[in-house]
Amino acid sequence: MATQAKINFEALGDVKLAGLCAARDCDAIRHIITANNQRMFRTAWSILKDRTESEEAVQAAYLSAFSKIGSFEGRSSLATWLTRIIVNEALGRLRANRRRRAGLEVQGVAVLDSYREMMMRGSDPVPPDSALARAQLRQLLEQAIRGLPDAFRSVFVLREIEGLTVEQTAEALELRPATVKTRLLRARRRLQEALAPEVRSALTGTFPFAGADCAALTERVLIMVFDGTK
Repeated sequence: MATQAKINFEALGDVKLAGLCAARDCDAIRHIITANNQRMFRTAWSILKDRTESEEAVQAAYLSAFSKIGSFEGRSSLATWLTRIIVNEALGRLRANRRRRAGLEVQGVAVLDSYREMMMRGSDPVPPDSALARAQLRQLLEQAIRGLPDAFRSVFVLREIEGLTVEQTAEALELRPATVKTRLLRARRRLQEALAPEVRSALTGTFPFAGADCAALTERVLIMVFDGTK
């Protein structure tokens, strides 16, 4: 029995790759998820500012994307198409969260999520000094970026951390390129006021979503995609 040649997904065009996914090629779907997990997660976080909620948003966005990937025509890159989907998913969740919070406030119910999260972090074992230093640095960076206005945060994450071009960022966020440039400039100025230069140089290490986390999300999405076809 002849062994089927392994497909080089990196060399395929986006339309062909989308076609394989529409045909439920498991390896093609896995490739797309793995290649885009980091950007999808960071984009969701830039809107939601919550890691758990962001991971759930990414999972939902993938399911939405793979359910309609057969209609992908290549008018933009596949990465930009996926980014637009996660932006919409995260914004929808943000609006829903705001409605829920408004309802709780009307009823006079205190929201204690931040306090509980802080208490849980305090119960974690202390890592070695070097790991602790890195964790503290990343926490400082994430805190500073979290403090950016909503309009600036997504632009900053996509441009400075994910490395998208001005045009790709504008397309993903449905903004004019000039607006992207202006918001990025203002975001940089705000961060410069909060962070020392040596801290800013470590931005590429923030919001890690690789390794075990990336692999676990990939497997969950694959299971749900293929369960839905049964």
